[in-house]
Amino acid sequence: MYAFDYERPSAVDAAVALLRSVEEPKVLAGGQTLLPTLKQRLAQPGTLVDLARIPGLSAIERRGEGLSIGAMARHAAVATSPLVREAIPALAELAGMIGDPAVRNRGTLGGSIANNDPTADYPAACLALGATIITSARQLAADDFFTGLFETALAEDELVLAVEFPLPARAGYAKFRNPASRYAMAGVFIAQGADGIRVAVTGAGQGGVFRWTAAEEALAADFRVESLADIALDADDIMSDLHGSADYRTHLVKIMAKHAMVAALR
Repeated sequence: MYAFDYERPSAVDAAVALLRSVEEPKVLAGGQTLLPTLKQRLAQPGTLVDLARIPGLSAIERRGEGLSIGAMARHAAVATSPLVREAIPALAELAGMIGDPAVRNRGTLGGSIANNDPTADYPAACLALGATIITSARQLAADDFFTGLFETALAEDELVLAVEFPLPARAGYAKFRNPASRYAMAGVFIAQGADGIRVAVTGAGQGGVFRWTAAEEALAADFRVESLADIALDADDIMSDLHGSADYRTHLVKIMAKHAMVAALR
């Protein structure tokens, strides 16, 4: 691990000021992605800016016809929250599938989406539910927030503060876990809401999380598991690595989509 300075601001404005003033800053939320990269010397920040002391960033609240979850909300808190379980059960189930108990009690919603790991779970929920990401500077639709592999629309001095999820009429999530890391080798989140059907895929795309428009169109015509039977997915856009080929992951996506539909229709 390389040497770095450590700052723990107690307000959002102070954290943003640090991001603008120090050299090579890196934001620390839950640390479940960042800390391993530091230990392996894959990252060399000049200053770690720890958000743990900033009040109000872990709140989970109902707001009108939506659900607001703070960026520092732990996965375990989302998984067990009565509010989440009542409003969006599929989101609580997704949070409960992340990693193991140690990861769920340290990892955060904001850290997950800001990192935009192509195998992370929350990006699929944000995209399928049509969430809005609230930052220290603006509001971003999930469709505009995730821009590529490990990339988002966040500026260097911008922090994720919360995510606002519209309440769906029905939703379901299913993933095939990597047996070692428990990251998604293929995960599919399906939501039926005011804007229609949205289907998001994580763990499989070469460019990270993406919407599967062919599945959306088929389910919009007939919201049944059987509607997914013959839907095409181009393997050329699917990730291939030592854990699974593109053809294998393509098959997994189709299977997980059917499981997600079963969950949505429960």
